[in-house]
Amino acid sequence: MDRVSRTLRAADMSGRASAFAARTTARTRLPLDFSAASLRIVDRVVDGLRRGAGDPAGAAPVLQELGAYVGEVLVRRARARWVDFDDMATELFGQPVGVRTPDGRGWNPLGKVVNRFELGPGESAYELFLLVPRLPKSLPLPRGTAGGLRLPAA
Repeated sequence: MDRVSRTLRAADMSGRASAFAARTTARTRLPLDFSAASLRIVDRVVDGLRRGAGDPAGAAPVLQELGAYVGEVLVRRARARWVDFDDMATELFGQPVGVRTPDGRGWNPLGKVVNRFELGPGESAYELFLLVPRLPKSLPLPRGTAGGLRLPAA
């Protein structure tokens, strides 16, 4: 599956995720409420797509929407922010956008969803959330990095 879509931009991802969640919740009654628990639902939806997919390229638009939703959960729950990846990070992650956590690490929620689709249950949006450091909203953002991929300041 061609994993890089240059049409995705960080500035559009929150709105895209919100619209997807509202549409999907209204149509299917799946509780996409931007909670950590809702990421288990994302994993199950991707598994269903994986079982029913005849042409993986046909699933790409839905996978992008699910990936945007996963990233927005990280934005809302882990104080991350959407970033446009530079060429090196785009090559590494296979996606043009992702999120950066306050410690400076870059995360690839869209790629995680694609990996779940391509590789199966060994990849998990919920488990990604568990790996991402979360800070209470009352703490100031730290300087520097605690490891992982450090992305240039946007």
